[in-house]
Amino acid sequence: MPSLKDLKTRISSVQSTRRITSAMKMVAAAKLKRAQEAAEAARPYAERMERMLGSLAAGVSTDSAPKLLAGTGDDQTHLIVVMSSDRGLCGGFNGSIIRAVKKRIDQLTSQGKTVKLIATGRKGVSLLRREHRDKLVHGFEELVKPYPAFDQADAVVDKIVTMFEAGEFDVCTLYYNKFISALTQEVTPLQLIPFASATEAEGDEEASDLGGAQYEFEPDEEAILKALLPKNLSVQVFRSMLESFASEQGARMTAMDNATRNAGDMINSLSITYNRARQAMITKELIEIISGAEAL
Repeated sequence: MPSLKDLKTRISSVQSTRRITSAMKMVAAAKLKRAQEAAEAARPYAERMERMLGSLAAGVSTDSAPKLLAGTGDDQTHLIVVMSSDRGLCGGFNGSIIRAVKKRIDQLTSQGKTVKLIATGRKGVSLLRREHRDKLVHGFEELVKPYPAFDQADAVVDKIVTMFEAGEFDVCTLYYNKFISALTQEVTPLQLIPFASATEAEGDEEASDLGGAQYEFEPDEEAILKALLPKNLSVQVFRSMLESFASEQGARMTAMDNATRNAGDMINSLSITYNRARQAMITKELIEIISGAEAL
């Protein structure tokens, strides 16, 4: 059995850990409110822009469509962009998205496809570098600091567009954690290039911004799409950053709350063990004193 000094040291150490986890929980809770509001505010704008571009794309022929819409005409090389965090202690936030990405990599490689990776966040860069160093073409560390900003999304988009114009990939898919609640985050894939409207894929006719009416465009649809498609990339990447940041804070708040409660349970258990050991030692000393007195 550990000595009283060892138990006391352990209790003191766990108490210090509980103070740290409690403080981290409060910091994450404070950041979560702001992050959640930003993520929820960005959703309607990003969804409406995606729907509008989907409606415009429906009236454009494949021959005259911009390259970001039509793609390269092939799907041999896939670029996967992974949104992770720069810091840990956030439960399964990073693990869940890395598992989803690894599963997708295995699917594509089994089909004979070439996979390239771009990771944002120090944790994602580190985890992917261990097993897929040859596929990781670029990593953005400490990008979302202190909060997501649109120019940070532009930096990621510039890298993606540069690679696409150089013919380095055919299809680009973004993986991020969508914020559902402080307890729930959903790993979400989003195809960026070539542009694919989610509403079009679902066949939701009521979601069309054109509503079946006839419009005349000035300039024409091709020119509008050519101007808006790069902006849409920035909007969607920025939205994913906001969603990912809110998910990170929610996951960290939940993880630190669990850690604080577990530390409290451990302190209670150690305190009981300490008191029992102390009581046993006192009883032993009393027995030795009484035995000595009787011997005289």
